[in-house]
Amino acid sequence: MAKHRKSFDSGVRRSPADHVIDVIIYIVLGLIALCTVLPFMYVLAGSFATEKELTEKAFFIIPEVWSLNAYQYAIRTANILRGLKNSIILTVLGTVMCMLFSMTFAYPLSKKHLRGRNWIMNLVIVTMLFSGGMIPSYLVFTAYGLYDTYWALILPALISPFNMIIIKNFFAEIPQELEDAAYMDGASDLTIFAKVVVPLSKPVIASISLFYGVGFWNDYFSAMIYLKTPAKYTVQIQLRSIILLTSQISEVAMDYYDMNGAPPDKAVKMACTVIATVPILIVYPFVQKYFTKGVMVGAVKG
Repeated sequence: MAKHRKSFDSGVRRSPADHVIDVIIYIVLGLIALCTVLPFMYVLAGSFATEKELTEKAFFIIPEVWSLNAYQYAIRTANILRGLKNSIILTVLGTVMCMLFSMTFAYPLSKKHLRGRNWIMNLVIVTMLFSGGMIPSYLVFTAYGLYDTYWALILPALISPFNMIIIKNFFAEIPQELEDAAYMDGASDLTIFAKVVVPLSKPVIASISLFYGVGFWNDYFSAMIYLKTPAKYTVQIQLRSIILLTSQISEVAMDYYDMNGAPPDKAVKMACTVIATVPILIVYPFVQKYFTKGVMVGAVKG
């Protein structure tokens, strides 16, 4: 069998046109990768550059003179570390709660024998098309005492219809025989969900958790509306304050930094971009192996 397979593989010959197409594909993919990576490399390098180099050079990936002025200014001007802590707490708490509600809602809907399943799904789809709006939401949160709390940021995002549908489709792909075997052993629905379904759903859990986590981490507009206490500001609000204050650097503040002078406005913006992006980049490699499988398998069937 192995000999036959080897002879079959060796018998497949590729034409010169196939090699040309491969070269074209690699070139196109390489250009796309460069277009993706180079801007971030420029932002990273610019955050360590001096005002002179940023002014004289249109593009570079390695600064001639390394300077920490932009990061020093960002840390000393605003409570950026406290903002990072608040964003981490909000992201972790929000992601855990969203996954808990989304998975427990998606699991029953993945069962074809559930009565009213299609009716419930139609209601879910309606929420993807229509919403109450910003002002009614603000009035509701204020009336229930949720203003200036993280719950005003978490509760509206507890169940994302799009993410829930992906999870539902993934659950529907799990073989029913596994659950039937657990039923025969006396397991309850909750036990089957916790000990059979959830362990088999690591790809979709990792993928959707990343979606929820990025959403909470990058949430700026909702935090700006519903948070008023500076001690509760997330990193996005703190970075906004830094950028607004950068243009107001006075001559007295120039002496606060090293010999390279005060940080330029452009470098501070780049430093803020790096600070807001790096934490998510650190998390992504740990879920990368599950990402493609979780999204593709969950999106195959409705």
